[in-house]
Amino acid sequence: MKKVFLCALCLVVACGACLLTGCRGNHQKSTASAAAAASEVLEIDDLLLGADSLVGRTVTIEGICTHTCKHGARKIFLMGSDDTQTIRVESGELGSFDPQCVNRIVRVTGRVDEERIDEAYLANWEAQVKAQTAEKHGTTEAGCSTEKAARQETGNTVGERIADFRARIAARKAAEGKEYLSFYYVTASSYEIQQ
Repeated sequence: MKKVFLCALCLVVACGACLLTGCRGNHQKSTASAAAAASEVLEIDDLLLGADSLVGRTVTIEGICTHTCKHGARKIFLMGSDDTQTIRVESGELGSFDPQCVNRIVRVTGRVDEERIDEAYLANWEAQVKAQTAEKHGTTEAGCSTEKAARQETGNTVGERIADFRARIAARKAAEGKEYLSFYYVTASSYEIQQ
């Protein structure tokens, strides 16, 4: 009886050890996979394609810097496969970007954020323009041409831009039932000029 009990106990201990070793090995693999995924560098095209599912997550992206905001270099724009695949990157707590980023490959790590443009946003913009308190981007009323291209804007005046947004919101409401436009950007926590 003692021998049966000892054999059973050894069997239980051996099985437990195998299970613990197997589970620990799987945990290490999944942790390593998660770390690899977090450090993966996304192409701009891929980020834009899945941006709605990445909001709030930290990503690392890399692209050609096509523009640095002239007002303190607080924004840069990174291009993917062509100029229709562009994302805005804001400096956030970094303060500003090095103007030497332009025409170079830049790698950025940061949080994906969403800016929604809806009727309330447009009404507020109109009120700011009327009160002459609207923030200016670019050197003309048309605004920053790089930011306009990233958002696929066509208007050349503030009024035309607002009308364009309203038409696009109406089209989206008809097609998807959503009464807003989503524009995605990255708030940088770090960046590095690659070449």
